[in-house]
Amino acid sequence: MATRSLWNIPNILTVSRVALIPVLLVVAYSPLIWRHEIAAVIFAVAAITDWFDGYLARTLNQGSAFGRFLDPVADKLMVAAALILLVEWHSHVLMVIPAIVIISREITISALREWMAEIGKRAQVAVSSIGKWKTAAQMVSITVLLLDWEIFNALGWVLLYVAVVLTLWSMCVYLLAAWPSLREVD
Repeated sequence: MATRSLWNIPNILTVSRVALIPVLLVVAYSPLIWRHEIAAVIFAVAAITDWFDGYLARTLNQGSAFGRFLDPVADKLMVAAALILLVEWHSHVLMVIPAIVIISREITISALREWMAEIGKRAQVAVSSIGKWKTAAQMVSITVLLLDWEIFNALGWVLLYVAVVLTLWSMCVYLLAAWPSLREVD
């Protein structure tokens, strides 16, 4: 039986998202005049590769265990890094609360999916359409807020709070789907 290469295009894109995190941070803390714009572009490129690597893995039949593991991890790391950066740039409870909600949900659902996989019920908490909308709202809002252009800031904040609502909603959907398994007595 032939094995697929670990270093296929989808996996390279996923690894590149992880590699962009320190680049994002170096740019964000640099004295560059265009640091906000460059940081927004870096994050937007990472967000686009998030969609593109999955598409390529499916269409080129290059899915792999490594990719299925690293793809959601790369997404969560990039979003968490960007949110922490935004908390520093906008040191206010209006930024802290969304960051905590989004990061907490990601940790909770990752743990839930891992546990459901252990008991053979991973399909019950598979990615839903609400989760995809949540991701889209997060990626666009974070990109706009990193850009930090006054003309678009209101849009970024509105989308961030839309993302928070979708984040909580999707978490409830996943927890409700898992609830019968969670309430079982050993």
